[in-house]
Amino acid sequence: MSEEAFDASLDLLRRLDPKKIKKNLDNLCRLQPELAEDLLSSVDTPLRAEVCQSSGKSYLCCDYNRDGDSFRSPYSNEYYPAIEDEAEAPHPSSYLRQLEMQANDSFDIYRELYYEGGISSVYLWDAEDEVVDKSGRIGFDGVVLLKKSIDNDSGGAWDSIHVFEVQPKINGDASYKLTSTIILDLSTSNDIDMYLSGNLTRQTTREAKYTDAASHVANIGSLIEDTEGKLRNMLQEVYFGKTKDIVGDLRSIEKLNVKEDQKLKHQEMIKEFEKI
Repeated sequence: MSEEAFDASLDLLRRLDPKKIKKNLDNLCRLQPELAEDLLSSVDTPLRAEVCQSSGKSYLCCDYNRDGDSFRSPYSNEYYPAIEDEAEAPHPSSYLRQLEMQANDSFDIYRELYYEGGISSVYLWDAEDEVVDKSGRIGFDGVVLLKKSIDNDSGGAWDSIHVFEVQPKINGDASYKLTSTIILDLSTSNDIDMYLSGNLTRQTTREAKYTDAASHVANIGSLIEDTEGKLRNMLQEVYFGKTKDIVGDLRSIEKLNVKEDQKLKHQEMIKEFEKI
């Protein structure tokens, strides 16, 4: 019964207004509390930003840095709001914590280059199925979060959620599995109201050489860079290419006689090809 209820909940969320995904998800969790954990880990919602009390920097919140109602900051490695037993809360190992800080610095540069603003956060955790290479280095999992919002009449928001798995191999390569979700919200509040909202998810795998921890960050960054470029082009085609086709079908900008001439030329060309 719980599996049927879970599938029905996902099916319902796909049919409801994507702009209200967070509200709808919260309502479903209240109606079906036994499904709350599975739903929160399966459904991507727009990212929320909080401020790290130790560093004063903004960081992004998601299910991967959450413990109850608290979220871990990638800068201080502490949960906010503070929890009673901080030591028992999920934290990366010392090795992954150093790599996590390096990854946050690297993706902060990536964010500035491609987004010219916004917020980025990277979180790492130990893999459930440990894979150890010949040098004793282990595999790990993580997530890269990127968010940018425009707060004016031509508003909009872009949320990137990149969940990855890193598995080292004996031959010196590493396998990278990336699941990327882009949540795009385009809306205006001026004389002409416009509202477009939706998301796109794709999975990518790649194998690459690595020599140390910095190699992992570079390989993951390269994979995310390629994936985001492809997803952006796909979203552009869906949002604007399809809209342009619909508008063209509803109201042509060409005069009727021009379209008739083009139609006649097309028919004449077909007849000439048939003669060959």
